[in-house]
Amino acid sequence: MRDLDRRIVAIAVPAFAALVTEPLMLAVDTVVVGHLGTVPLAGLAVASTVLGTVVGLCIFLAYGTTATVARLHGAGDVAGARREGVSGVWLAIGLGTVLGGLLAVLARPLATALSSSTAVADAAFDYLVVSAAGVPAMLVVLAATGALRGSMDLRTPLVVAVLANLANAGLNVTLVYGFDLGITGAALGTVLAQWAAALWLGGVVLRGALRTGASVRPHGAGVLRAGLDGVPLLVRTATLRASLILATAVAAGLGDAALAAHQIAATVVTLLAFVLDSLAIAGQTLTGTSLGEGDAAGTRSVVGRLVAWGAGAGVAAAVLLAATAVVLPPLFTPDAQVQDALLPVLLVVAVIQPLSGVVFVLDGILIGAGDGRYLAWAGLAVLAVYAPLALLLGRTGLVGLWCAYGGFIAARLVVLYARQRGDRWMVLGVR
Repeated sequence: MRDLDRRIVAIAVPAFAALVTEPLMLAVDTVVVGHLGTVPLAGLAVASTVLGTVVGLCIFLAYGTTATVARLHGAGDVAGARREGVSGVWLAIGLGTVLGGLLAVLARPLATALSSSTAVADAAFDYLVVSAAGVPAMLVVLAATGALRGSMDLRTPLVVAVLANLANAGLNVTLVYGFDLGITGAALGTVLAQWAAALWLGGVVLRGALRTGASVRPHGAGVLRAGLDGVPLLVRTATLRASLILATAVAAGLGDAALAAHQIAATVVTLLAFVLDSLAIAGQTLTGTSLGEGDAAGTRSVVGRLVAWGAGAGVAAAVLLAATAVVLPPLFTPDAQVQDALLPVLLVVAVIQPLSGVVFVLDGILIGAGDGRYLAWAGLAVLAVYAPLALLLGRTGLVGLWCAYGGFIAARLVVLYARQRGDRWMVLGVR
């Protein structure tokens, strides 16, 4: 168990550090653009929502590639693992090119639909139309990071993420203020940093393939297989995004103060999720490797230990949040009405965290096992339970809405725990 704990920590710690650095790129943009005025900042908020949705739905490029590469590594097929990693990168390039082109074409209507004024829409359009060029790079980073995680290389993605953030900060300040490019300069600086990270990580994946004699040319069958394997995870992610959108819509109907408090609570949950998601990444990697090795008993040991880690992390998050619930609201807002609405919500969120810890880990384990089809159907079932619950309890107020979120997490726990109790997901060897 000590050896297994060391392996979990060796994966989770750098994964957590890399996850934390990812939102810093947007944070730098926010700080730099914020000094340009309210209108550019509002435009950035609109643009980042669109970009976050596009890239968030493509997270399967990282998750799916991690699971596939880890399984092949566990089976001893290093060349096959490298080949699948390359296929994931080519899929990211193709998909990113299509999505980037669509984003450029739809930038104006999207900006207009989500903005509060013409001036804000113009600022959002300026940012989006430039950022569209960075979509392929963002997706390549996802796919390459997934491939490297699957081969137990957590250091390279971390180093690249840190250096890309430093480059982004320098480029943004230079282009926005030095060249007076405004919000367009912030977008351009971020795109350049993203492409630098994509070329670095993609190059590492390609060089690894060449060292094993694996082909680095795009093969239609491999790219198509990677795409089809990602469809169930895309559906699973879409159900999660739909639940977030529904919750925001219900909170908006409760008034401005409730919506502001809801946004802060969602931000806190996102920050706590970084810790839990790092354990999910450990679950993806270790489960895929163990199944590839054909080790059923070892896989069960990994599952049991990771569930314990998830529960422990959830309890720690609950204690931390409950202890700081009184002091957190004033840090986010001076509005007394928002503070009063936020405090009981944070306590509800604290109660939910131990369940969330187990849910994140089980989700990662089943992703690592390649059980995407079950996760897709389970996501749809959970959404069907959560939607009426959120609409019903949301009528009672913000606390009721977040209690519905607790029901959402509980429903996910039921379907995920029930699945891992059986053996149908535990397919040994190379599938």
